[in-house]
Amino acid sequence: MPPRPTRLAAAFAAALAAALLSACASGPTSIGYQVPAQPEGSSGWTDKPGWATTRFAVAAANPLATDAGYQVLKAGGSALDAAIAVQMVLTLVEPQSSGVGGGAFLLHAKGSQVEAWDGRETAPAAATENLFLTAEGKPMAFHDAVVGGRSVGVPGTVRMLEQAHKEHGKLPWGALFEPAITLAERGFKVSARLNTLLQNEKFLAQDPAARAYFYDAGGKPWPVGHTLKNPELAAVLRAIAKDGSKALLEGEVAQAIVAKVRGHATNPGQLTLVDLANYQPRKRQALCSDYGIASQQYRICGFPPPSSGAIAVAQILGILKNTDAPTFALQDGSGAPAGAPAGRLPSAEWLYLYNEASRLAFADRAQYLADPDFVQPPAGSWMSLLEPQYLASRAHLIGKDSMKVAQPGRPGSAKTSFAPMPDQPEYGTSHISVIDDLGNAVAMTTTIEDQFGSRQMVKGFLLNNELTDFSFAPKGADGQPIANRVEPGKRPRSSMAPTLVFNKANGELLMSGGSPGGALIIHYVAKTLYGIFNWGLTPQQAIDLPNFGSLNGPTLLEEKRFPAATVEALRARGAEVRELNMTSGLQAITRGEVHGKHMLLGGADPRREGVVMGD
Repeated sequence: MPPRPTRLAAAFAAALAAALLSACASGPTSIGYQVPAQPEGSSGWTDKPGWATTRFAVAAANPLATDAGYQVLKAGGSALDAAIAVQMVLTLVEPQSSGVGGGAFLLHAKGSQVEAWDGRETAPAAATENLFLTAEGKPMAFHDAVVGGRSVGVPGTVRMLEQAHKEHGKLPWGALFEPAITLAERGFKVSARLNTLLQNEKFLAQDPAARAYFYDAGGKPWPVGHTLKNPELAAVLRAIAKDGSKALLEGEVAQAIVAKVRGHATNPGQLTLVDLANYQPRKRQALCSDYGIASQQYRICGFPPPSSGAIAVAQILGILKNTDAPTFALQDGSGAPAGAPAGRLPSAEWLYLYNEASRLAFADRAQYLADPDFVQPPAGSWMSLLEPQYLASRAHLIGKDSMKVAQPGRPGSAKTSFAPMPDQPEYGTSHISVIDDLGNAVAMTTTIEDQFGSRQMVKGFLLNNELTDFSFAPKGADGQPIANRVEPGKRPRSSMAPTLVFNKANGELLMSGGSPGGALIIHYVAKTLYGIFNWGLTPQQAIDLPNFGSLNGPTLLEEKRFPAATVEALRARGAEVRELNMTSGLQAITRGEVHGKHMLLGGADPRREGVVMGD
């Protein structure tokens, strides 16, 4: 087991005792946060050891954020409390991926009871389906749409967390902001990943506020190790800690957001103060499906639409069960390119079946999935897409040679008046997994969409570009509307796939996990689930597996990870294969055994700077 942090001593003993009284009006107002040593994570590949703890664990995309969650758990906080503290620190230290200016999907488990909290951004009331069309009626180029105010949706993360905290928080709301406020005021060290992303960023410096914060006087990104302070964000966080989400969505901060969005010189948006003040999260029913391997039955729970993640992951796994995929074990890694991480690899035969299943799932995703407040599910239920006979019929479409591009199915003889959505880019996000000492769990995927969002900075935080997750084209070539087109108040379709897994027989929680990565999130999560539950890997081993998948086009393989023979075997079956950088950011915590002792096993993606901590 990795050594436990030693920086939390007497201060936490007092905080832990105080936390026991947190339900009382005189509960603690502080968690006794102590600033840890600040590591510098890599943006390349850094081997992670895997972690094992006995009581609780938290996994997040940045060591400072993980540490904040750890300190909250150590002080007696709940899994939900820890997730809030982690998110606020991520706003500061991982601003390119998520923050108070964005949205999130959160799954919460208490025992086997799962709740789905929807903090997805919404389109302004004035938005129309032509939002992303040029004057000639053509879809805008992606970054022409992204950069500026046009792409900014109403941020929902803070109000969603606030409502969830009222039901599942143990420590006071305000205390959970202490780590982020402290780090914002005292400063944090710029990590290698943040520096690398800033080096490659083309649009952020166009915004004066962002340029002044992220770059030096010569216009160069602050170097690795530079101490970066953010007093403006600290002030915003103090206000939210004191007054809740109103401090963000009403008053001075809201006015600044609206002025920034509507006042953009070349690409203004339509957001109003009324849009912000009226935002409401949704508490939805989690989408859970059964998954059996030999005699073991699992219950996999994910987020329902407007996320496509859970449905697509479950479709891929369900289709694979109806093929020869379960007969293929991992093979040794001989033949992998020089310098590739050591370890076993999926075979060409298994990869072929996985990618064909992926094409079928993504075809259905493009046809059917959108905000359920605006679009009815096929055959009256989203579960029609996961019905065993339907998945078996889809599996029968997999032949000897690749289908290259799959067509959507008709679950339950469903009729649809929608056109399939054309493929378009999806980016961004971060993931948080927590299991507390009572066994309660959180899986939360959180985002501002593209790297650095809309590139608009307000009072120390970045605004999202979430509206570009809608279809730019409102109609198909046949004139039929696209389900995921822009509409006022609508939530854009997402690929985020926070996941909780249970033993179906006794309801025991077995796993919390998820990943960033745009549309590829679906494949990153499916890979990890398959590795853990089909191939018997630890979370770290499953996360370390090379990435792969198809978005219903070419077969995508993580570059410099697969033997040439594997690539050629896939091409021989008609697949167009592209090898590229597939930077997942997986976090996962499972229940397992180490030397006969029940433990929590954690894994964090070596492609990013995340870690797992716990006791």
